[in-house]
Amino acid sequence: MQLSEKKIIKQIGDNIPQLRLERHLSQFQLQVDANVVKNQIGRIERGEHIPNIITIIKIAKALNVSLSEIIDLKKKII
Repeated sequence: MQLSEKKIIKQIGDNIPQLRLERHLSQFQLQVDANVVKNQIGRIERGEHIPNIITIIKIAKALNVSLSEIIDLKKKII
């Protein structure tokens, strides 16, 4: 099954808030902890911004999860 770029971005955007909320973090707190640009977390979660690998790594570190948990495309069928 071939995944479209749009679906991959959406899945990553869906994974981040799930992990963030499990840790009881607001978007603002994750933004601060990951040291990313203002409003970037919200834009990523909504699929409005394509994060680069460095940003994804910073978010994973701030959430204390592996990179694979953020980019897990198997969490739900795309």
